Amino acid sequence: MTPSKKQLDLSSLARYDALGLEGTRALSMQWRFRVNMMLLSKVLLFAYMAVSVFFCNLADAQESKDHRLNSIESLDLQRYLGQWFEIAKYPNWFQKKCKSDTKAQYSLRADGHLTVLNLCRQEDGQVTNALGEAVQVGDAKSAKLKVRFAPQWMSILPFVWGDYWVIDIDQAYQLVAISEPKREYLWILSRTPEPDDHALNQLMLRLVARGFDLSQLERTPHKQDILVK
Repeated sequence: MTPSKKQLDLSSLARYDALGLEGTRALSMQWRFRVNMMLLSKVLLFAYMAVSVFFCNLADAQESKDHRLNSIESLDLQRYLGQWFEIAKYPNWFQKKCKSDTKAQYSLRADGHLTVLNLCRQEDGQVTNALGEAVQVGDAKSAKLKVRFAPQWMSILPFVWGDYWVIDIDQAYQLVAISEPKREYLWILSRTPEPDDHALNQLMLRLVARGFDLSQLERTPHKQDILVK
């Protein structure tokens, strides 16, 4: 039996409809696949950028931390002598009792060494002091010193001496930063209890550039000067 023309048309139309529906589904799947790939690419790109920035910052921080700390090239010891007020410091165990008015007095001895007199006011208002000795390491212009506060009879023991490096000082010898090779200790000293704000801020920026964490700094209040007798 031969199908009629109308039957052929309906059969073809059904096949075309089926093909059209499948084609639409295929196109829809292809479009969704492309959209998903585009989104995935953007996510991967963002993740790559984030990781890159993180490791760059980590590398910079590690570089600053590992960067070798140097003292200033030359120290004029005669100009350095005298009185210095502590402006800020990294907290340390041997100054725990000092609550305010901390300062240091440096004087030259006959043997070329320095007498170091540190004074501060405790919480109860009493003044305490520590008497020590400092000696330059190297020539007469060296900014690297060794300091001890242990008794004289212990001076032959290497471990009683600590590093005292002048790492930054202004031309007028009014503001100075003291540290040591490991950056575990830091002191900022000034000739006056209230240094110039601009000079102090500039010093802070230089310390950051050299790998110091200023969030650890503890400011030293000055309420009443301690007279050196």
